[in-house]
Amino acid sequence: MDKEENKQVGVSLFGQSERFLGNDPIEEMFALNLGDFIAENLISEDLAKKVIATANKKERLQNQLKELIGIYSSKNTLCVLNFSSGEESAIYTSIAKSIVQMLEVEECSIYLVKNKELLAVGKSNNSKETIDLSLTDLLHQEIIEKDRNLYISMKSSTIPVGMIEIKTENPLEKDYFELVLSIANLLGTTITLQNEIEHTNALINNPDTTEIELKQERAALTALIGDLCDYQQNFVEALANAVDRKGQYTVSHSRNTAKLARNICKKLGLNEKTTDLIYYAGLLQNIGKITLPEKIFATNGKLSPEELQKIKNHINVGVNLLMNINFLSEVVPYITYQTERVDGSGTPEGLKGQSIPLGSRIIAVADAYSAMTSDRPFRKAMDPEQAFEIMLSESGTKWDKDVLNALHQVLK
Repeated sequence: MDKEENKQVGVSLFGQSERFLGNDPIEEMFALNLGDFIAENLISEDLAKKVIATANKKERLQNQLKELIGIYSSKNTLCVLNFSSGEESAIYTSIAKSIVQMLEVEECSIYLVKNKELLAVGKSNNSKETIDLSLTDLLHQEIIEKDRNLYISMKSSTIPVGMIEIKTENPLEKDYFELVLSIANLLGTTITLQNEIEHTNALINNPDTTEIELKQERAALTALIGDLCDYQQNFVEALANAVDRKGQYTVSHSRNTAKLARNICKKLGLNEKTTDLIYYAGLLQNIGKITLPEKIFATNGKLSPEELQKIKNHINVGVNLLMNINFLSEVVPYITYQTERVDGSGTPEGLKGQSIPLGSRIIAVADAYSAMTSDRPFRKAMDPEQAFEIMLSESGTKWDKDVLNALHQVLK
């Protein structure tokens, strides 16, 4: 068997390189970690060759750092909810407005630490009010409640880099509080990472930088990237829980849908990368509901034409949100086409059969079954066997037969 055939499945390309193995244990550890940190779609033979190209150790370290800062630059990481690029003020103002819309609070302001002071960089309105809070306060408390205001520290490790201020008449529900906390952690880590990237660039461009300094910087950078990945995961889960809260589900519908979709993937023998993407899509397939007022879901009566249109349009809104959260953009096709039907009578494109992405067909089945078997404010959960029989009667018209068969195996 030649070397290409002997490569280990599921192991980073960097970790499989003979140029790393046996030469430098720290180098090999970094290689394996890099494979974990970078999304699989970014790992290629070409990228591996760039990093491990025949060069001296210092040049190789510089190459590794250049690849890292290219992948984790602000355009790839500083994209959280409803924006993608622009000047600093516009970016943070957009985040503040998104938080107001999602949490249905009065106001939201975002502050960054500059010259050892808290300076407003984004506001949901044009308020000129100043905060009665200092950087010293945030050093001692991560979360501060004062009058009708809630202040949440944005930090990396123990160092505050900014703050989110929320004004609200009523205390935040737990799921909404967890969402804004996850945004604060994600932004704090992202901002710190961007600062570290600036420092990395300075080291790379300085001819006097030593190999030891480059190794230390690599360790600092990869540690921050690891934190960022953890906070991205927390953000996805918090967002899904908040969506369920808006949708008036008595259980975690999004989480149940995602878990069921993942189990269906396993029965179908899909690879780990595809399964993970479908799991995330399952968590976020109703993300558009986060922008709708909670009262729409609480009513037992007839919705107005305007409210009904908002409900129907929530998938489009959700897709727009996900397109502006860079690390989640790969799940967009699965969510976009989850309302298609295998007979071609669905929306938005009228795709038929195998033309519908498999991930969309899986999420559609998992979402429907989970919804039918969950309690809602206006109805009780359906018996699992009855729910499956109803879906089985629509096999080949609404639902994919193979996916339904996999669901049946999961439910046994």
